[in-house]
Amino acid sequence: MLCPVPKNLLREAEKFHGHLGAFLVLGLKAGLYSNEILGKDLFVTHARVETESTPPRSCFVDGIQLTTGCTMGKRNIELMEGDSLSVTFTKNNRQLTLRIKPALLKELTGIASMGEGERAALRLVDKPVEDLFDTSSSL
Repeated sequence: MLCPVPKNLLREAEKFHGHLGAFLVLGLKAGLYSNEILGKDLFVTHARVETESTPPRSCFVDGIQLTTGCTMGKRNIELMEGDSLSVTFTKNNRQLTLRIKPALLKELTGIASMGEGERAALRLVDKPVEDLFDTSSSL
């Protein structure tokens, strides 16, 4: 499934987050995919994110917040410290897990500058979800 990131959402995300980066775009794509599969509900959907708690990986969380409406204030997003990068969305006993493909995570971990991060982000915007994440669900 493609789940392209609309240009206006990309601009909004960049403004909210402070810059455009690959992990932000991955969060946007994960959230958009969840909305498509589970349906968007600002209050019923819950997201559990496993990642390192420092940038750039933690930037993934901002993309999820913007697309799904899961926020720290509503307590429907939970952060778990971990070495991988994954998110599990739950809505009405339905669950969807997306785990970044290990080769992509390794590639993105090697990014050394903001300029490189922005170029990587723009390459990810139109990639199909299947190229970025391993997915599992109980729908």
